[in-house]
Amino acid sequence: MSVLSTPAGIARAAVLDLSAPRARLRRERLFQAVLLGATLIALVVMLSLLFDVLGDGAGRIRTEFFTNYTSRRAEDTGIRTGLTGSLSLMVLVAGMTFPIGVGAGIYLEVFAPDNRFTRFMQVNIANLAGVPSVVYGLLAAAMFVYILNFGRTLISGALALTLLILPVIIVASREAIRAVPPSIFNGALALGATPWQATRKQVLPVAMPGVLTGTILALSRAVGETAPILVAGAVFSRRADNAPWDILEAFGALPVQVYDFIKRPQAEFQIEAAAAGIIVMLAVLLTMNSGAIILRNRYARKR
Repeated sequence: MSVLSTPAGIARAAVLDLSAPRARLRRERLFQAVLLGATLIALVVMLSLLFDVLGDGAGRIRTEFFTNYTSRRAEDTGIRTGLTGSLSLMVLVAGMTFPIGVGAGIYLEVFAPDNRFTRFMQVNIANLAGVPSVVYGLLAAAMFVYILNFGRTLISGALALTLLILPVIIVASREAIRAVPPSIFNGALALGATPWQATRKQVLPVAMPGVLTGTILALSRAVGETAPILVAGAVFSRRADNAPWDILEAFGALPVQVYDFIKRPQAEFQIEAAAAGIIVMLAVLLTMNSGAIILRNRYARKR
């Protein structure tokens, strides 16, 4: 007779069956506690840095700080060059990356044939999303500044940031389109729509919240990048008053402006002006991320 068939064996098996879920529950709770602890540590560090920056730079947030150009006097310096340069860069980068990135995502996910070349492109696009930003700056400097002879201008900086975030937008667009139920696309085809009509009228509106979220988060990354635009020619010089907006003019950016403040020997630049510039950058990032959430929720309600 088997040991498990005896009353003692049956009781031992029942105890083992009850102890296994309890052990798994303890391990799950321990893992949750570790994740909670890591989250709390990151939150405490972030809040401490934020309060430190606010304490150093909040007193410099005045109208003159936004309207003045860089000055040798810490009390008169401003971020007008960096602020207008960053806003100009974001307009140009968004205008180039959104149609190209979404179009590439639609092609690769819907229309591209499943062959070796397509899979090769998909793997390389995913790898390009992890390339260090300074590499894109060097590529942009070689291609746009010297070979195409754009010079160290606004368009060169915008193209450098476009190269940087374009793979991210393509990947985000593909994932958003892939998340749409196939029945929507197939139902449109069954009713007589062409693949492009089904994609444009049915699939893309459903995927648009994810596409917009990925795009604005990628643009938020581009706002804080320094290496690509610094290599591509961002400068600290002031722009002439009342000069017309020109994509072939010299440009600055908020990260470069903060970098310039930190390099200066005066403590007023290193602490107060730099902290105030960081606060403005955080405000811009918060505004862009809030816009992503609002657009996503609006499209979700419409659908």
